Amino acid sequence: MFSLKKPILIGLTSIVVLGSNANQAETIIHAGKLIDGQKDTVQSKMTIVINDNLITDVIKGYKDPSDNDTYLDLKDQTVLPGLMDMHVHFGGEYQSKAERPIKVEKEMEAILASEHARVTFHAGFTTVRQVGDSGMVAISLRDAINQGKVIGPRIHTSGKSIATTGGHADPTNGKAVDDYHFPLPEDGVVNGPYEVYTAVRQRYKDGADGIKITVTGGVLSPAKSGDNPQFTQEEVNAVVTAAKDYGMWVAVHAHGAEGMKRAIRAGVDSIEHGTFMDDEAMDLMIKNGTYYVPTISAGEFVAAKSKIDNYFPEIVRPKAASVGPQIGDTFSKAYKKGVKIAFGTDAGVQPHGTNWEEFVFMVKNGMPEMKAIQSATMETAKLLKIEDTLGSIEAGKIADIIAVEGDPLDDISVLKDIVLVMKDGKAYE
Repeated sequence: MFSLKKPILIGLTSIVVLGSNANQAETIIHAGKLIDGQKDTVQSKMTIVINDNLITDVIKGYKDPSDNDTYLDLKDQTVLPGLMDMHVHFGGEYQSKAERPIKVEKEMEAILASEHARVTFHAGFTTVRQVGDSGMVAISLRDAINQGKVIGPRIHTSGKSIATTGGHADPTNGKAVDDYHFPLPEDGVVNGPYEVYTAVRQRYKDGADGIKITVTGGVLSPAKSGDNPQFTQEEVNAVVTAAKDYGMWVAVHAHGAEGMKRAIRAGVDSIEHGTFMDDEAMDLMIKNGTYYVPTISAGEFVAAKSKIDNYFPEIVRPKAASVGPQIGDTFSKAYKKGVKIAFGTDAGVQPHGTNWEEFVFMVKNGMPEMKAIQSATMETAKLLKIEDTLGSIEAGKIADIIAVEGDPLDDISVLKDIVLVMKDGKAYE
């Protein structure tokens, strides 16, 4: 956090404190350019007024700060709302067979998760949705961040993903039969609607914010198919019904069209990846208001790595090679058709902190720069149902604000050049 006693530098941006009173009345930001997360136009020479953790005014022109105000001079930068990533996996990053350690203790996942949260936060992402880990990692990290013990983004988490036997996210996949006990619903493996309720209720008991299910095969799991349906209609119906009983959202890993259509009909909140989505699935999503979280950058990453011998297990390699190129094409078609899109990367497949690359791929595949930014601000806020408090820079919203060098509407890749991150009205180095 910045000191109230002297000016400091965050990146290339001066933060000047006018006065020594520790109880500052307001924080005044002078923004050379402002992308507020809602308007389709850039506003120039704007003042953002913050009191405590709330934005109280957004004014045309540069308001003079008073002696007791904290003043942030961002006249040479572009100011945006804090970004949101709807698909991360703090606690892990994919490693090749050569890089992978012989064993990894579960405690290591928690240690790494804290570092992944830190680099993601400093990359400009002040809110994330963690959709799957070993169980309690992101829940515990969320609580530590909320209590001010660790620096990182707000976390909305599903806890352990729910799969069917042998499905993507079955933790015993790839193990010899003698090396595991049959996993229970509490462990995230269900078969039939009755067991679904047990699994959902366990996640509620654990303190999860939502539910993640894997309705089709996956790319990186040690199984042949990456797109076969793995939940029956009755099972996914039960997931949604049970989750709604507890006020929880439902995010759905899906590559194949049939599995995702079952999920959309059931009323899930979002489809993740959506690689082989067909026209019928897109029409159903538009009809039901289902969000699409594309994760193009993860597809690009695994496609590139599939060309390297021994990077992936041989059963994974052909899936990675076919899924990667397809995600971009599906995204382009879904955007043109009018499917609602929320930003998500699958960071943890690719390195954490590289989340900005998703913007580049979205623009490359046909989404205008402003729409790509809005997909990571107001659209993500709507998906999480927090649009009344976050997602835009306007009076009454929480002061989650970032600044970058350059203009992302001229070059979307400048979103990698974060010079200020503010969360809850506090600026961080």
